[in-house]
Amino acid sequence: MSVNQAVKLMNQEDHKVAAAVAEQLPQIEKVVEATIAGFKKGGRLIYMGAGTSGRLGVLDAAECVPTFGVEPEMVVGLIAGGEKAMTVAVEGAEDDAELGAQDLKDLQLNDRDVVVGIAASGRTPYVIGGLDYARSIGAATGTVACNKEAEISKHADMPIEVDCGPEFLTGSTRLKSGTAQKLILNMISTISMIGIGKVYNNLMVDVKPTNEKLVERSKRIIMQATEADYETAARYFEAAEQNVKLAIVMILTNSDKAAASEKLVQAEGFVKKTL
Repeated sequence: MSVNQAVKLMNQEDHKVAAAVAEQLPQIEKVVEATIAGFKKGGRLIYMGAGTSGRLGVLDAAECVPTFGVEPEMVVGLIAGGEKAMTVAVEGAEDDAELGAQDLKDLQLNDRDVVVGIAASGRTPYVIGGLDYARSIGAATGTVACNKEAEISKHADMPIEVDCGPEFLTGSTRLKSGTAQKLILNMISTISMIGIGKVYNNLMVDVKPTNEKLVERSKRIIMQATEADYETAARYFEAAEQNVKLAIVMILTNSDKAAASEKLVQAEGFVKKTL
């Protein structure tokens, strides 16, 4: 193949991913609903996987902190072999079912938590060991596998099985399978956060302004949410001690910081419920 032919074929294959994921929307919905329910009880969302699957879980968990302003403990990504496995393969880790269970024990897993096992192959022992332990203590369990009738599906309450067909490079599950997993994890984390008030309309109102870019984005979010001008948004942003959601409620309800804070508490964090 020429490079032109190769990139066209990869793109054609990638077009199949969203359609394959669409077939599993009812199952994804179940996992999202369970996660929202868990969050409302003080539970956590815990992803676990090996290799590419584990890395995607770690990535999605890490991104929840700046995007939704949550503590790192609320969404956790476990990868077989630990942090070292993010960049180099840890031989044998994914084949250790006991390690999967132990990693969850180390997190003091409880029955309010939701565990989502991710395995492109659908049979990773590390994931199966974790799921079996999670079920034994009453935690909700879901899976993301990239083939039908996957082994891990037998070990979870809410299995998701997405089949994107053969990979462009045979067996390279970082390709279509990885893309499918990323799309599904995006849905689980994002819609679950929407379900607990971390979003207003389609705006990231709990974003953490940890750098200059995000400070400016925060002000633009306030402007979009309230139709205020830049100067007003900037003033309320500082008055709210750089808490975007609080600044929005202050403007929309014409309240001072203390009153707006109380309104948010009463509304369980939902901006719309303060209006």
